Amino acid sequence: TTTSEDKLKRKITEINMRIITGSARGTKLATLEGDATRPTTDRVKEALFSMIQFDIEGRNVLDLFGGCGQLALEALSRGAAKATIIDQSRDATNIIIENAKKTHLFDRCRISTADYTSFIRGAAKKEKYDIIFLDPPYNTGLLHASLKALHDAELFAPGAYIVCETDCDIPSKATRARKDEEITAEYIMKDVFGGSESLKNEFEVIRSTLYGRTRITLLTPKTGDAE
Repeated sequence: TTTSEDKLKRKITEINMRIITGSARGTKLATLEGDATRPTTDRVKEALFSMIQFDIEGRNVLDLFGGCGQLALEALSRGAAKATIIDQSRDATNIIIENAKKTHLFDRCRISTADYTSFIRGAAKKEKYDIIFLDPPYNTGLLHASLKALHDAELFAPGAYIVCETDCDIPSKATRARKDEEITAEYIMKDVFGGSESLKNEFEVIRSTLYGRTRITLLTPKTGDAE
């Protein structure tokens, strides 16, 4: 008889994904096969962490669309104090637990199977996070929806960083002018804030950079919103 555990094992694949540096450096991570999760590539992950590398030590991290947990686990490996990792898929959170144990970071993790909206409702005005990773499924509108929900729930610690990952509809052989266009305020407004001027006004865009088709945008709440 095929058990649910056997079925899960068949879904799991170990790909060329690892913790880049820190206490768990070099540890290979597992993820689900297919499109169930979309792991951030090592190249993009390295670029992402270079943006916040001096602000990780001792921080409280939230990964709201955890996937395989690699972003939060990378932050813990680099010295973050603790991490909350959320995913609505039970299969995904089982993978996150496996990876957290494999990296010996499990004791600093809180891992929950939950929809992001229900998690935010439960944490509203109770929790504060220094670094928040937002890497929802592409082209779903979940990025700007989750940004607004986090802001309304007052989950940002003073000086918090929000790291957003989005996909750009840009050809692989795009011209330099086309790539430059993608990092203009107009395109950031569309991709990150869903065209909402009122939402954009709550944040300062520290940096927005393209890596292939992937956009990494680093935000911080404007003064007063994180208090």
